Amino acid sequence: MKVFPYKLDFYYQQAIMYLITLIVYIVIRGTFADERFVFVYHDPIVIIMLFFVLIAFSMIVINRIRNRRIVVEENAIKFVNRFKEWVLSVDDIEWMHITKERKVETAGKLQAVIIKRKGRKRLMRIRVGRYEQPEDFIKAMRDIAERVPGRPKRTLTDKLKRQ
Repeated sequence: MKVFPYKLDFYYQQAIMYLITLIVYIVIRGTFADERFVFVYHDPIVIIMLFFVLIAFSMIVINRIRNRRIVVEENAIKFVNRFKEWVLSVDDIEWMHITKERKVETAGKLQAVIIKRKGRKRLMRIRVGRYEQPEDFIKAMRDIAERVPGRPKRTLTDKLKRQ
């Protein structure tokens, strides 16, 4: 059993950038009167920046509370958060493919795991860069992918249907 927690570093970076921007703007906009600093809090830009800072820090708190993670076991993949657990058995996987994303680059990684479940039309897409230890995550997914069929080859008729 291997546990891969959801990365929160993007949220931390975002919150810190907003906070630094707010502080720099306040320092630039504020004035010194009688040898003390006067904060201009009626400025609409300060209010908007403060709103972004509060949203960013609330997203960190929400994601910390949710505590999302993927647990890869011998016969199943578990999607777990603080409030619920969803299990995808290896027997329920029609096919599985580890690929490089063309449009999205998450945390410097271009890889995604695409899973087609039996009896479902929609594909599941797990972006590897969103979880800690991406190399181990890919290795664990490849171990499961060896036991299920790969993505079927597309034919010309399939490509014409998509257009």
